[in-house]
Amino acid sequence: MKIRTSLALKYTVVTATVFFLCMMTVYYLSERIRSNTFYHTLKSEAVTKAHLFLSHKADAQTMHSIYKNNKSFIHEVEVAVYTPDFKMVYHDAAEHDVIKETPELIHDIVSNGTKEWYQGAEQAVGLLYHYQGVPYVITAVAYDGYGYQNLRELRDILWLLLLLDVSVLFLAGFFLAYIALKPIRFLVRETEQITASQINRRLPVRNQDEIGELATTFNALLERLEVSFNAQKQFVSHASHELRTPLASLTAELDLALQKDRTVSQYREALENALSDARKMGRLISGLLDLAKVDYGVERIRMEEIRIDELLLDVRTMILRAHPSYQIELVFAQESEDADDLTLYGNSYLMRIALSNLIENNCKYSEDHTSFVQISFWKDSLVLRFSDNGIGMTPDEVQQVFTLFYRGAEGQHYDGHGIGMTLVQKIVTLHRGRISISSEEKKGTTFIVELPHL
Repeated sequence: MKIRTSLALKYTVVTATVFFLCMMTVYYLSERIRSNTFYHTLKSEAVTKAHLFLSHKADAQTMHSIYKNNKSFIHEVEVAVYTPDFKMVYHDAAEHDVIKETPELIHDIVSNGTKEWYQGAEQAVGLLYHYQGVPYVITAVAYDGYGYQNLRELRDILWLLLLLDVSVLFLAGFFLAYIALKPIRFLVRETEQITASQINRRLPVRNQDEIGELATTFNALLERLEVSFNAQKQFVSHASHELRTPLASLTAELDLALQKDRTVSQYREALENALSDARKMGRLISGLLDLAKVDYGVERIRMEEIRIDELLLDVRTMILRAHPSYQIELVFAQESEDADDLTLYGNSYLMRIALSNLIENNCKYSEDHTSFVQISFWKDSLVLRFSDNGIGMTPDEVQQVFTLFYRGAEGQHYDGHGIGMTLVQKIVTLHRGRISISSEEKKGTTFIVELPHL
């Protein structure tokens, strides 16, 4: 069942139920009004007949005759008059008494002054009536044929209205559901146009209602999917492009070594060259994998509290173990008594990669292979400055330094693939930080990283 039909049915059921309850309330109140009105009529009829008899304006025979004549074509009121000690003074139809008065009933009426009750389908009343200072008990009973007839007609009309109401409500609900779901049908048609080759398309947001929120949320999902697809495409493209060169070099080196018999030293040299190419390819693959991991997004990366000073010491130890000729100086610009000043929320593996790339970049491009790392903090952020006295960069190179696989004119003479700085920028951005560069050609470069701390 489609949502449109389901909404129409639910709307019809709910509204029809409310309408039915209102009908029942109207019917119940009408019955109460009929019952109370007829009780009032019975009392008036009872007092009128009793007064006619007691005032001798009509004798018993005449009143019996009137009762019998009226009884044949209308629901005539049957009236009886008793004394408080249960002596019958007058009765319209003593031979087929409907109420069948008892001393207990008469006593109850005398005690309460009035009494109303149902005698089967008929209504009955009893009341204490004083005529010329003498108390009498009057009872009256009759069937409210006219009232019940009106009630039956009201019931039929209400049922007919309910039937018409349900029909109209379903049609109205179906129409309203059609109008309400029209924007969703539009979104469905637009969504069908989005394919893997057109992942950049977005759904139009016409109104800021629930449908607009749905379109906005779906567009945000498309944004994330597009980033993921592009990351995968870039990874495949970059991997295939960059791996081709070292793999070709490795293959050529091995082919050359196998073309003819060589001395042990020549084979050793060929193997060392092949090993060097293999290591370069390994570093390239590691860089590409790290780059792909950063592109996963923060929701898929485990975050924890990290002490930046401890992490820098670990990175320094790791780099010096691999490059004993490098020099790394860590300088704290100020002392802190609060550990939170040097703590940030992030991924220690990725931060270690970013810090090691920055430090190695300083050491690699400076003649003395030295990196100066200054650590400072402010109210809301940590500031790390990575400085060297190396070759520096031109303004154009500074603009391009975070571009993937970009290498400056002087950088071509150094080992690398142009992945490190792109990776650093993505890691810093992933940690809600900022990175900037201050560089002057032939005088050195400073990378400034600002990260929010706890």
